Amino acid sequence: MMWRATKLDKLRWLIVYSTDAILLCSLIGYYDWYVRWEAGVPLPAVVTGTVLLLVFNVLATRPFRVAMRGGSRPAAILAVTGAISLVLAGFGLVWAMPAWLATLAPFVRRRTAVVLSVLSVVAFNLYVGLMGAFVPPLILTQGLLTAISVGGVLANLWLWEVAKEAYEGQEARSRLAVSEERLRFARDLNALLGQSLTDIAARTENASRTLPADAGAAAEEMFAVRDLARQSLREVRSVVQSYRAVDLDEMLASVRAVLEAADVRCTVHAETGTLAPEARTLLAAVVREGATNVLKHSKAERCTITIEDGVLEMSNDGLSGPVGEHMPNGLAGLAQRVRAAGGILEASPTHEGHYLLRAAVPA
Repeated sequence: MMWRATKLDKLRWLIVYSTDAILLCSLIGYYDWYVRWEAGVPLPAVVTGTVLLLVFNVLATRPFRVAMRGGSRPAAILAVTGAISLVLAGFGLVWAMPAWLATLAPFVRRRTAVVLSVLSVVAFNLYVGLMGAFVPPLILTQGLLTAISVGGVLANLWLWEVAKEAYEGQEARSRLAVSEERLRFARDLNALLGQSLTDIAARTENASRTLPADAGAAAEEMFAVRDLARQSLREVRSVVQSYRAVDLDEMLASVRAVLEAADVRCTVHAETGTLAPEARTLLAAVVREGATNVLKHSKAERCTITIEDGVLEMSNDGLSGPVGEHMPNGLAGLAQRVRAAGGILEASPTHEGHYLLRAAVPA
């Protein structure tokens, strides 16, 4: 089964990778160590600092992913990266501390994250002042990196929470709509069959009581029961047929929305005003089945739907599988239904590499 990334998946990747870019601003520390080595810092110290920075970079991207999943605070990772950032800050490297504060921010209160950020800038300021290496641009860089790192990570986490809530709300509305439709159908059947079945039960019981004394009267009751059963069957078929009849315009709008949500650009050109109700219902079923096949059996990026004079053509650019492959089972069964109504249904690849579904019904 082909897996298709949803818009939520793509947004999650975008948020994760943009957060990684924020956290990996500490990569500039490698260049800083190179400059220090050129300036005469002993090679063992440079190698040790580089290894520590490498370990920090590998671990720093993990906490945000845990926060996106709603997991508990990764205390061990935060402790190790925090210790490394303090060691690197002791060498005057400003790149690691903002990144560590950013990894910590999703697991503490927002006020706590702000206070820790301010304290880190003040502490670094005091430290370089005591060391006699006070450099205003360095202090400004520390402050900017802290604000960008912590603020960026918190903003990305907030964006993910909002997007996830919106997606879950959309799914909940879809499930609610399906449940309401099922309840409506159940109410219709209950209202239809309740009285009929009650009458059938009453007449059957009456026939069983009168049978020993008057077989003719019992037979009449059973004939009445038969007529009631046939009438109930006709009514049930009528309700089911009405339930299955889907408006073509609504189906086109729904299919377009579903395909667009799956990142399949959908273009619709339909003239449906002159179609008979039976033709509209039949073409709605074809459109629904065609959209299902686009999502399940293709890698389409574009889909075009046209309806004119009772002829439906649905084309997509996601052809997969051998050219001689038969129609999916759903379309094969639908083709019989279309032929029974006096129409035709065909589905086959085109010379342009597209897959074309074509249905013609009496308009």
